[in-house]
Amino acid sequence: MGVLLLAFAGVLLLAVLLSSLAHRTILSTAALFLVAGFVLGDGALGVVSLAPDEELVGTLAELALFAVLFTDGMRVGWAELRSAWRLPGRALGWGLPLTLAITAVGAHYLVGLGWIESLLIGAILAPTDPVFAAALVGNDKVPPRLRQLLNVESGVNDGLALPFVMVFLAVAAGSQDLHLGELGWELGLGVVIGVAVPWLAITLERTRWFSASTAYEPLNALAIGLLVLALGKATHGNLFLAAFSAGITVATFGERQRASFEHFGELLAELFKLAALLVFGALISLPLLGSVGWAGWLFALLALVLARPLAIWISFLGSGLTVREQAAVAWFGPKGFASVVYALIVLASGIAASQQVFQLVAVTIVASILLHSSTDIVVARWFDDEREVPAWYGAARRLRARSRREEES
Repeated sequence: MGVLLLAFAGVLLLAVLLSSLAHRTILSTAALFLVAGFVLGDGALGVVSLAPDEELVGTLAELALFAVLFTDGMRVGWAELRSAWRLPGRALGWGLPLTLAITAVGAHYLVGLGWIESLLIGAILAPTDPVFAAALVGNDKVPPRLRQLLNVESGVNDGLALPFVMVFLAVAAGSQDLHLGELGWELGLGVVIGVAVPWLAITLERTRWFSASTAYEPLNALAIGLLVLALGKATHGNLFLAAFSAGITVATFGERQRASFEHFGELLAELFKLAALLVFGALISLPLLGSVGWAGWLFALLALVLARPLAIWISFLGSGLTVREQAAVAWFGPKGFASVVYALIVLASGIAASQQVFQLVAVTIVASILLHSSTDIVVARWFDDEREVPAWYGAARRLRARSRREEES
């Protein structure tokens, strides 16, 4: 633990020193922590030695995903969510199951997995993560409806994919009882906890008996998030839907609480995210990357460049999105913490194909982090007003005009 903490502190300092450069170029802090974890882990130097089934790995990934979804939910209040649900509804209602199905077809025919295992890996890789598209989601010049679409979709699809993961996992394990009622209860309970706890806390603060001081104001939303997390763990409610619902509830009923927590919360979520990436990178080794073979890497690439884009193209036919917006949505379906958490659940289940499923998910996430976190700046610049007309266009037009004048003279 001491070695891991030292490694994280050192890489974090390096990331801070390089952060200004990263915001201006394709250099990515997410990729930096992933590569650092790989170099320090058993795949190279062996300084940080971790096993996928260690409790620390699963707990850290779960906490990171919870923190990210909680802060993401705070960016969208209920009024905004209700008024802008049309586009996220397409992505979730059509895009999610289509992505799952197309990914499953690729796993079955390219890698040779059985249909149940293929559907399982499709469910694991269906959720998206906006963390690795931060330059796009956080760019004010990107159309608000596009940023909101990516944010809402990524926040909700983690919880929606979970029932599919658990059902396919139960079938793969040979279970006759799929526990559908229990899964539905967990999802609903997660939403109830996520709405009730923040609403009650904010309502109490507005009474004449309670009031947060200026110094403690940023801790208000943090306390709410911790209570939601604790209740979710104690009652087995869906933590991810609870986190996103809690963020939305704070944004809807507690504008002051959201504003005071915003900067602190984003930094906290960033720390969890980077720590989880370092640990995940330490789990990756050259034997693991090579064990999937060319077919596994081809599957990983097709899962990123074919499954999501094709599903989004079908889902958004007649939606009114411009070609540029639809291309951005299609490309930014990065795989992140939810897929890591679900893959670890499968690995711990002990089903026959658990190791192969984890390996395929791992290489897909590695490829996603490297590709998506390195291209978010580039795609975000598509929406920069100063870049609507390419710089070379004006120079080319001036050269043509000069050539015509010389010919006329």
